[in-house]
Amino acid sequence: MKLTYDVHDKPAWNKTIVFAFQQMIAIMAATLLVPMLVTGFGLEADPAAALFGAGIGTLVYILCTRKKSPVFLGSSFTFLGAYAASIGQNYGYWGMLIGVAFAGLVYVVIALIVKLSGSGWVNKLMPAVIIGPIVTLIGLSLSGTATSWAATNGGEKYSLITILVGVFTFIMIVVASVKGTSTMKLIPFIVGIGAGYVLALVLTLIGNAASIEALQILSFDSFKAAFSPFSITSIVDYPKFFFLKAIQTKGEFAPIDGAAIGNIALIYVPIAVVELAQHIADHKNLSNIINKDLITDPGLDKTLMGDGVGSIVGAVFGGAANTTYGESIGCVAITGNASIRTISVAGVGCMLLSFFTPFVALINSIPKCVMGGACIALYGFIAVSGLQMLKKVDLGENKNLFVVSAILVTGIGGLTLDFGLNELTGGPIFQITALATALIVGIVTNLIVNNGKLQSDEASSISEHVKKMSEVEIPEE
Repeated sequence: MKLTYDVHDKPAWNKTIVFAFQQMIAIMAATLLVPMLVTGFGLEADPAAALFGAGIGTLVYILCTRKKSPVFLGSSFTFLGAYAASIGQNYGYWGMLIGVAFAGLVYVVIALIVKLSGSGWVNKLMPAVIIGPIVTLIGLSLSGTATSWAATNGGEKYSLITILVGVFTFIMIVVASVKGTSTMKLIPFIVGIGAGYVLALVLTLIGNAASIEALQILSFDSFKAAFSPFSITSIVDYPKFFFLKAIQTKGEFAPIDGAAIGNIALIYVPIAVVELAQHIADHKNLSNIINKDLITDPGLDKTLMGDGVGSIVGAVFGGAANTTYGESIGCVAITGNASIRTISVAGVGCMLLSFFTPFVALINSIPKCVMGGACIALYGFIAVSGLQMLKKVDLGENKNLFVVSAILVTGIGGLTLDFGLNELTGGPIFQITALATALIVGIVTNLIVNNGKLQSDEASSISEHVKKMSEVEIPEE
């Protein structure tokens, strides 16, 4: 696609700060939600610390990828089951930290293998006919979150009012992106989320004054917690870093001995292996957006290393494993701003603002229905990016049609592969997610229809070109 700012472009600093703030808003709701869910599992996780961890993890990733891959790393939802399992077995803070370290090391080991063996196999194993529908699935699998937030505001009660606010937010993003000034087109999420927040605030004030619960969309609890009672920490406060919690609670949880470490590894390592599929899909998608093959340059080994090490470093501070964020990729796609400077400043900004109490309170107060409206655009663009990859695929051929059909149906249908039963959580001991299952089904189907042969998109295009050339009849003189 056509970019306003390419990867190595450097917008003026006043613009960069605004663009970076937009990236931060795009990723922040989900990043802050993960520690809240972890707290619900029984450990106290600080959203501000998760914000700091996401920021420093992103900077590590940027360094590992030689400033060539413009994407933000945020708290990963994929490991929520692992967090619940390790917390349920009373391994506490150290259990999560060790578990994320194992997950990160899986990426590091695979990165070293890829460095030795090369990454050419990726394009052959996962050509456009596979990676296109997989990227589409990523967007569609997230769509339920967007619509749920819009319909219930993150709660359980369905509300037409919150849907109205979510749709209004989405429309304002569309208007800013399509009909706005050149500057507005680069910051449509700031415009849309800001407008949605103002509408939610107005409705809430009316609801409070008239005692109409349905209109009370925005919660002021985060501000009350920050400013009541007022103290210096109401302005500046250090995040409650996860490693500090681990040190302070030494002896309060089950001992971390050899058996415990082995058990933690069994919980986290398989999930990290499965996550490899989404890592590749994200980078294929981003490659398509910025018109550069990130699997080749800087290389899959470097993106894996950045993701793995960035996740470990981020977890030390924030607790949760980090991963490349679809919201960030969607933001790059919609705004056409792929500047690494923007992503870097966003990372630094998250670290600095995690100490600024009013900012954390403001972000925590953004209604879920507002973020749901924004995510309709973000997740939709991810899905459409996958469809764009299918342009080069001839769906008139049954062999391609079966591959795409298998991936979409198994993925959207939510087919998972569950192994064993975890008596503590009631869930499986190990689960291959629907996305990973769809990828496996797609690869196997593609191998079957192509008689076990692997070929990259480039090779396929050349063979098709040669075939067409051979069919051209040369007129006799």
